[in-house]
Amino acid sequence: MGDGRSDQGREPGTGSAEAGVTTGALARRLGVSPTTLRSWDRRYGMGPAVRSGGRHRRWTPQDVAMLEEMCRLTSAGVPPAEAARAAKGRPDPLAPGGGSAADGPEHPAPAAGAEPLGDPRQECKGLARAAVRLDAPSVDDQLTSLVERHGVVVGWEEVMVPTLHAVGRKWESAGDRYVEVEHLLSWQISRVLHRASGPVGTRSPATGGGPVVLACVPGEQHCLPLEALHAGLVEQGLPARMFGPAVPPEALTAAVRRLGPVAVVLWSQTRSTADRPLARHIAATAWGVKGARSHPAVLLGGPGWAGRQEPGMLRPPGLREALTTLVGLAEG
Repeated sequence: MGDGRSDQGREPGTGSAEAGVTTGALARRLGVSPTTLRSWDRRYGMGPAVRSGGRHRRWTPQDVAMLEEMCRLTSAGVPPAEAARAAKGRPDPLAPGGGSAADGPEHPAPAAGAEPLGDPRQECKGLARAAVRLDAPSVDDQLTSLVERHGVVVGWEEVMVPTLHAVGRKWESAGDRYVEVEHLLSWQISRVLHRASGPVGTRSPATGGGPVVLACVPGEQHCLPLEALHAGLVEQGLPARMFGPAVPPEALTAAVRRLGPVAVVLWSQTRSTADRPLARHIAATAWGVKGARSHPAVLLGGPGWAGRQEPGMLRPPGLREALTTLVGLAEG
């Protein structure tokens, strides 16, 4: 239990074993927002093991290790609910023989106005069977119904990503036999995300900033998760500009200066494409009149950014957390 005194001489943000780490310090250490930590606590029971009666929560070294594992797994593409189960001591889904992403993650609270999802395992199985048959009309029907009934976030995290992972594992274990299945499924998911309906750009940022800019870093062609984020922003009514894969640095900088965005999301799937100097350059890009210049918030998306944190930048671990962060930035 803390006594209210500062821990001088210790590593900043780590606290002591007795006092623990504050939520703000832990969020900075992990590269996520405090809202994300509270959401993980509420949805997945990822809160501190010991809670005091005071207002401020403290996180023990064991809590910190658990959340570091949670961030590692979500950065590698594991759905948050499944990553939480693994981080709390269950088998690592990334390890050989680990749990399947299609085994059915815990149900998150349904989005406002959306129907709760029944058994995600059945949804995944039906979608995977249609994809293996290369039945594009059936895949399209299932995906369209999924998004219309349950929303983009639930559809993406609970069905689309687990099914893609399951198909990918089948491809890896069977040579090249299922490459066409994965390609067809990815293409159909992309089509449905592009069609996701919503009040496009009806919620202007209260901060006066421009739209959210979404772009893959140079050399990065994998942009399906970024398409899901764009669809989620459309669903929320937030203005966004999607620039897609492999955006040249000069073009991205020009777009940021012209649009004055409230936030820029940079996607990197692999460490070889994670352009940290570019991220720092975008974060420092300014616009506006002298004396009142503005800078965008920068969110780093994708497993390519895993490892060293970039000061002042956020790295939301999943779609739901990214949307929560962006809505908060827009609302000021």
